[in-house]
Amino acid sequence: MVTPLRLLPWLGIWLLAMLVLLAAPVSAQTTLTLDSPADSPQESSQAEPPAYSTLADLLENDQARQELIDQLRNLAAQTSEGAELSPAQAAEGSDMAPADVSLPRQLAELTSRMVSEVGEQLGQTGSLVRELLSAEGESTFDLAAFTSAAVNLGLVILSTVIAFVLFRRFAKPLFSRISNWSLHGAGLNPVLRLILCVALAALVDVLVVVLAYVAGNLIATFAVGETGELSTRASLFLNAFLVIELLKAAVRMLFSSRYEGLRLLPISTLEASYWNRWLARLVGMVGYGLMVVVPLVNFYVATSLGQMLGTLIILLAFIYAVAVVLKNRVHLRDNLNQMAANSSFTASRVSLKLFARTWHLFALFYFLMVLVLVLTRPADALPFVLFATLKTLAAVVVGLLFSAFLTQAIGRRIKLSDDLRRKLPLLETRLNSYVPNALRVIRTIILIVVIMVVLNAWGAFDLVGWYASEAGSGLVSKVFGVALILFISIATWLGLASLIEHKLNPETGSGEPDARAKTLLSLFRNALAIAIITMTAMIVLAEIGINIGPLIAGAGVLGLAIGFGSQKLVQDIITGIFIQVENAMNTGDVVTVGGITGTAERLSIRSVGIRDLSGTYHIIPFSSVDTVSNFMREFGYHVGEYGIAYRESIDDAIIALRNAFDELSKDEEHKMSILAPLEVAGVIALADSSVNIRVRIKTTPGTQWAVGRAYNRLVKLHFDQAGIEIPFPHTTLYFGVGKEGEAPPANLRVMQQPFDIDGRPGGQPRSDESNRSEDPRSRPNPAFKGDFDDEETT
Repeated sequence: MVTPLRLLPWLGIWLLAMLVLLAAPVSAQTTLTLDSPADSPQESSQAEPPAYSTLADLLENDQARQELIDQLRNLAAQTSEGAELSPAQAAEGSDMAPADVSLPRQLAELTSRMVSEVGEQLGQTGSLVRELLSAEGESTFDLAAFTSAAVNLGLVILSTVIAFVLFRRFAKPLFSRISNWSLHGAGLNPVLRLILCVALAALVDVLVVVLAYVAGNLIATFAVGETGELSTRASLFLNAFLVIELLKAAVRMLFSSRYEGLRLLPISTLEASYWNRWLARLVGMVGYGLMVVVPLVNFYVATSLGQMLGTLIILLAFIYAVAVVLKNRVHLRDNLNQMAANSSFTASRVSLKLFARTWHLFALFYFLMVLVLVLTRPADALPFVLFATLKTLAAVVVGLLFSAFLTQAIGRRIKLSDDLRRKLPLLETRLNSYVPNALRVIRTIILIVVIMVVLNAWGAFDLVGWYASEAGSGLVSKVFGVALILFISIATWLGLASLIEHKLNPETGSGEPDARAKTLLSLFRNALAIAIITMTAMIVLAEIGINIGPLIAGAGVLGLAIGFGSQKLVQDIITGIFIQVENAMNTGDVVTVGGITGTAERLSIRSVGIRDLSGTYHIIPFSSVDTVSNFMREFGYHVGEYGIAYRESIDDAIIALRNAFDELSKDEEHKMSILAPLEVAGVIALADSSVNIRVRIKTTPGTQWAVGRAYNRLVKLHFDQAGIEIPFPHTTLYFGVGKEGEAPPANLRVMQQPFDIDGRPGGQPRSDESNRSEDPRSRPNPAFKGDFDDEETT
């Protein structure tokens, strides 16, 4: 339903048109009426304008004809320049050459001309108004013709508005259904669904406008005035109605105030209603004023008055727009800052914050530019500004929608299925690191394209000509070529790296890979990454036009020089390749390399990193490796040598060793590590103080040390239980002899049998001290252990 505020433009246009018709009979100029019922064709044919005979007289005179031609050429040159002032015109009246005229002087001359033209229009308008006021309108005013024209135009406006309101009411349920499906529908991407619903609603809206336009034409032709004739006044209004309502329909696509699901811009309903109402008023005032009122004034009254009225309408629209922009400067800045805070991309956040501070400057510059164009180029400025504005809005909206679609489609965090994440654990992380960067690049390209389209719309850049040129087409093809190369490289890396991870994953493929497979696949993945990066860089450089031949030759020469200058490095790499091919060691193996024994933690093509038993980390280049001793191949042995005293039975000792092994084989912790029965080699040596017996236990690789420690413990326990002595070194103390042959006294303190003052052993308390607590000094010292049988004294 049309509100009273929306009826104001039509009512104002009707009143202005009536004033024009009222002023027409008393105008000082000779005019022709447009399809007025009071003017018959016979009267028009009888009236011969006197200007025709005057023009014929001028053309018969050669001198007058030449002067008229010169004047027409000067006027044509001035009007063809329009807003542009040539250097010759700017240098006119000075001693400067046209080529030396600066841009500020040209702008000053242009401003001076604009002010002069506006002042001339004001003077002509004042003269015309005085002339109209001083005329005796009673003698020439035809009240019946004025009343008939006013009523006819009013009926056309009213009938067209009523038809438009009725059609909009009939289409309201359809708009509601489309909006509801846009908000709550399923099966499509939200952005695609929004675009589709807005397109359908716009189609319905255009159909409503066209039906109202057709209804207005039918009423103006067959129901108003003479049947079968369409007056020019009605045609002006109907054409303006069609254009302006189509523009309002385009505005409703952006700021749909009643249907949230049909609104392209992500703003609230209150803000959409405000901006939709403001733009509708601005478009209605400028459109109906320039397309209806100004042509009627130009035809019925005077061209100067029409020009002045058009200038006044543009000035009022400019003041109105500037006031609205300044009024909403802070509010819109806060909204843009909020959008920047919610943005997840740094570039978007910075751009929105910058635009929030300067958006009002862009808006004021736009309206000022429109004002200058309309004032300096009144003939073609309005269509140019209209189409340029529409192209700008279309480019910006399409760019925003495409960016939003990309964000909806791939901008969110990618989540793979549980099965795929189990098979390829690193694929999701890689995708979530690559996709945001790719999205930033695509958004940058979109921004550049939008800027180029906007500049082309305003005539600052010839997009079609640039693309048709060799430089433009070459640049576009290079950009697409580089993008395709990068896409293929990234896809290849993702595929091969995922395949390697699939092979390394113990939950997929053929199970847990061995250490050699892990090492080789890890090295292959690193080599693959280096190869892909190098090849991609070379191809990209060749694609953008850089000759990579000298680069490849220089890299070859540099590689040769490096090969000669760093022979150790080359030796490291070659030795490392053969070590990997021969599977000499892998990550996690216990090895002895370069005299260092430890666990291989890192293995590259040039060196190996070993962590020894004390935790020290050693990096050993392969060029210094002569021998690799690997303790982790297939199986291991614990080799133990146990000595017994000469007086012990060897057979009993072997039985004790076997019993210890049997107990070890039943241990839950170590029984899975033993691969074979105990091997007893027998007596291997008759040493100085012991008889040595060697045994060997076969174990899984890497567990021989733990099994050996456990077996040594059990051997000691079983030898003690069987009473088998394990000999150990004894020490004899010698106190020495003095010069006189006497031995120095040996001050000994016997701790096992301390005596009290009465000479009784410390363990026998006195009869009167039987109830006393034990003297701490009488306790044996556990830290002192002596073997007095082995001491020799003199």
